[in-house]
Amino acid sequence: MIDPERAAAQAEEGFARMWAELLPVGRHSRSGGYRRHAWTAADAECRAWFEEQARARGLAYEVDGNGNQWAWSADPAAGGAIVTGSHLDSVPDGGAFDGPLGVVSAFAALDLLRETGAAGSRPLGIVNFGDEEGARFGVACVGSRLMTGVLDADRARALTDDGGMSLAAAMEKAGRDPSALGRDEERLSKIAAFVELHVEQGRNLGDAPIGVASAIWPHGRWRFDFHGQANHAGTTRMEDRRDPMPAFAAAVLDARERALSAGALATFGKVAVEPNGTNAIPSRVTAWLDSRAADPAVLEALVAEITRASGAEVVRESYTPVVDFDGPLRDRLAGLLGGVPVLPTGAGHDAGILASAVPTAMLFVRNPTGVSHSPEEHAERPDCLAGVAALARVLEDLLADPVSPGPAR
Repeated sequence: MIDPERAAAQAEEGFARMWAELLPVGRHSRSGGYRRHAWTAADAECRAWFEEQARARGLAYEVDGNGNQWAWSADPAAGGAIVTGSHLDSVPDGGAFDGPLGVVSAFAALDLLRETGAAGSRPLGIVNFGDEEGARFGVACVGSRLMTGVLDADRARALTDDGGMSLAAAMEKAGRDPSALGRDEERLSKIAAFVELHVEQGRNLGDAPIGVASAIWPHGRWRFDFHGQANHAGTTRMEDRRDPMPAFAAAVLDARERALSAGALATFGKVAVEPNGTNAIPSRVTAWLDSRAADPAVLEALVAEITRASGAEVVRESYTPVVDFDGPLRDRLAGLLGGVPVLPTGAGHDAGILASAVPTAMLFVRNPTGVSHSPEEHAERPDCLAGVAALARVLEDLLADPVSPGPAR
């Protein structure tokens, strides 16, 4: 007879072991945050860890043409696979939970299903999507965007990092073939549903340790180029300067005020200054705006207003429209978990990209402070284990009863 308490204890032990193994990978000694950027040494360590977890469990391991890692409990060729997972890369100096919690929980949930004899015979897949954060090449969710065809393969190969290295060159350096990038129709056709567990990025769950996502706000990234003329900071009269920095500073304040008025979000979080000398007037300031809103029309109008007021040259580098997660699947999960909160989020995820191709849902684990994309990001261990148990229950249900076909996607 299966002992539920013993199974839960083993799942807890497995979670703790995996978390301890991942915790030091890519952690910066001074900031305490993580720098697990795509196709770097830290990323390679994370990917090696994922492969080790897959092989230790006897799972079939593979890497697709877009660099995403997969671990399968059974041959997915039969179709109707249930997939879970997230990502292991990070934003610059990000926290430990954003992404990795979903991957560790996926393996822990599989362990729990096996311990309780509820793993079923349908294919269960665990995935680590590559370059979800876009920290190195500027476009988020690269692995899932390529898989679904949302990101053009030629454009992806030409993306460059701050040092001028292209995504194609970085993949080749890491031993991957960039010529294989592109929509993976065959793989998508085998997936019946995808469920991503993620730490909540905010604190809207309140007293509930677990929640279900209803939607993702539309969001995008825009590059602003402010042009000027380099000159000597100590000899050029103020009235003679063509300094782009004041225009950039005004745009930052303007974006904040307009976003507050619109009930939206606008953040200039990355900036590059040329020539970037203390005693030199800049010749150019390049800044990246991240903006989000519940209503696409509000977002479009907000960015248009910020653009007009800035006087800068503006290029939209990425955009994700509003994502409404599969309604029947969302309701099924919320009911299965006892009526947990169902709430939208302003953060983008691989699940939001996959939602255009397969029935998709998300589970959130409570974040007591709401802080994310920061070393202070946190989730309490009991809540993490509640997330593992919830994910295992969801997977068990989906493996036993296939997802009903929804409208054409």
